[in-house]
Amino acid sequence: MKVLVLNCGSSSLKYQLIDMENEAVLCIGLVERIGIDGSILTQKKDGVEGKYIVEQPMKDHQDAIKLVLAGVQDSVYGGVKDMSEIDAVGHRVVHGGEKFASSVVITEEVEEAIRACNDLAPLHNPANLMGIDAMKAILPGVPNVAVFDTAFHQTMEPAAYLYGVPHRLYDEYGVRRYGFHGTSHKYVSQRAAEMLGKDIKDLKIITCHLGNGASVAAIKNGKVIDTSMGLTPLEGLIMGTRCGDIDPAIIPFMMRKEGLDADGVDNLMNKQSGVYGMTGISSDFRDIEAAAEKGDQKAIDALDAYHTRVKKYIGSYAAEMNGVDAIVFTAGLGENGIDNRMAIASNMEYLGVKMDAEANNVRGKERVISAADSQVKVLLIPTNEELMIARDTLALVK
Repeated sequence: MKVLVLNCGSSSLKYQLIDMENEAVLCIGLVERIGIDGSILTQKKDGVEGKYIVEQPMKDHQDAIKLVLAGVQDSVYGGVKDMSEIDAVGHRVVHGGEKFASSVVITEEVEEAIRACNDLAPLHNPANLMGIDAMKAILPGVPNVAVFDTAFHQTMEPAAYLYGVPHRLYDEYGVRRYGFHGTSHKYVSQRAAEMLGKDIKDLKIITCHLGNGASVAAIKNGKVIDTSMGLTPLEGLIMGTRCGDIDPAIIPFMMRKEGLDADGVDNLMNKQSGVYGMTGISSDFRDIEAAAEKGDQKAIDALDAYHTRVKKYIGSYAAEMNGVDAIVFTAGLGENGIDNRMAIASNMEYLGVKMDAEANNVRGKERVISAADSQVKVLLIPTNEELMIARDTLALVK
């Protein structure tokens, strides 16, 4: 069975075509600037030099998906000869609210439920729905599956997901903690159990998805009991441009001092904060690290604050689970940030963590990076959300 995996953003679309017989990626691509001047599709295929590139106007996601389907059929860079070889489509959907605790085959009722969550993810869910509608129009009869970022976290108990606000806000508007990056946390936690040769139901795992957007999850016996992101992806760690946890009183304080309305303060916290706002340099941690190496004090302080926040979440989740067996680093910074991993996981001997500097000196490769005598195993596991989406899709439509 061949599964096309789509991850639609507001003006972008990432995709992979995967042969589920052996989980081989047949081709992988990215469409950028949908609905904007300079629309471009770039596609690659393992073992083939060069890239398949299409530069032409794409007014919407349906235009983009038509070009994607042409690309996956390309004789050099594609993965199928005919669209009839595509057996199913798996869609990343950011917010499923409380309605979805697992992936589902998409029906009209499912689409309505996704649409009902648009207020909770206004930048993502509408784009996800555009991709779903486009695939239904272009490939009628081919099953579509929704895989939710929030689903894996639906095992949290009220103690973890309720906020200290009037309960009617939860009853009327769904104001609670949902968590995100669930597909990534699910994949790397399962892979960690496999690498350790143990049943995930016997493990306490803390997964650290550290990228421009970042979150930490506490996974006990295969189920999430807590995670750092909340109603939206803004809560939790300091990120590239997101502030993460702050004193809520800062919001009205800034509104009064800066003359901001709700949209203005939302933009400030989501797009002007994080390490970008703290340094004035960049949202890219590589740029922050380079500045820190040159002695830029703001960059040094931002990295120290970032490492401290991650360490605090690890410690709090170890307390919440009454111990931890494994800590996993994944996503862009987690997979490639050698110094960042060491800064976070060092000086935690009280927790049973002992790092191996030589083992940690690697980028993007699956391996145990803690010392042989470390009571808590620390692992580097590149995430593979697309494969997780494809697996869920296969399980539902085969």
